[in-house]
Amino acid sequence: MNESNSGQTTHIYHDLETERLDLFLVHCLPDFSRSRIQKFIKSGHVSVDHQICRKTGYLLNKDMIVSVQVPPPEPSKLAPEDIPINILYEDKNLMVINKPAGMVVHPSAGHSTGTLVQAALAHSPEIEGVGGVQRPGVVHRLDKNTSGIILLAKNDQTHRWLQDQFRNRKVEKKYLALVDGHPPTPTGQIEASIGRDIRDRKKMAIVQEEKGRQAISDYQIIERFQNHSLLEVHPITGRTHQIRLHMAFIHCPIVGDTTYGKRHSSIPLSRHFLHAGHLRIHLNKEVNTNTFSAPLPKELENVLDGLRKY
Repeated sequence: MNESNSGQTTHIYHDLETERLDLFLVHCLPDFSRSRIQKFIKSGHVSVDHQICRKTGYLLNKDMIVSVQVPPPEPSKLAPEDIPINILYEDKNLMVINKPAGMVVHPSAGHSTGTLVQAALAHSPEIEGVGGVQRPGVVHRLDKNTSGIILLAKNDQTHRWLQDQFRNRKVEKKYLALVDGHPPTPTGQIEASIGRDIRDRKKMAIVQEEKGRQAISDYQIIERFQNHSLLEVHPITGRTHQIRLHMAFIHCPIVGDTTYGKRHSSIPLSRHFLHAGHLRIHLNKEVNTNTFSAPLPKELENVLDGLRKY
């Protein structure tokens, strides 16, 4: 059982063998590091069977109830930055932006400036606070080195509407990915659960079903080269690093992905070859769906041109 209410989550420990409280919560709260979870415990934000527990190594027994009151994030003072952004579409409710590779969506550890959110704040100050002060306007995310379409909401109503579309899987997203090798079939579906990598909290991993969240990706081979394949990938779910992990899972890692693929890229490239080129969605109060497209960046086109000549 996993319930959430006003920042509180409740979990029941089902295993017969005992397990440390902090390790159990690492699996239950994949968005937080073990050290952050230990701070929650030590600061009295965790209870076991309705009693506050401040011992990180407390051993859980079967059917114990663990509740976590996640403290609110510290207020963030985001400063707008006058950074050019490629806006594909804009109205009073949202912006559709073609994000370049190398740009982080919102500030995080090690990336306090130069983010898409800060650039958007300079362009449209009204997004401040929409959906929360930490990530104003953000409905979904793209990895730093993934380029392509991303939506930002300009008001809370639109933010909720767009989030519902993503949550209910009513958004069609298609990516172009160049991978090493060739998938086993021209088209296919990959279903493999994703969770936090317990050995490296900065990474995600393919995990057992009960340890992660369901993740499904469809793919189709668009073009086949001697040692590579160009794929169109349609993620059914939207887990962190999903496409990158799923491609590595079928032994066809994305070119340039040195985190989940080859340590040294098979093709000289300063980014990974993954581009969010197509997005179809219902906008608020509109009957028909809206389709947005972003052209493949020049550096990726050059890679394909080189492979075709070869």
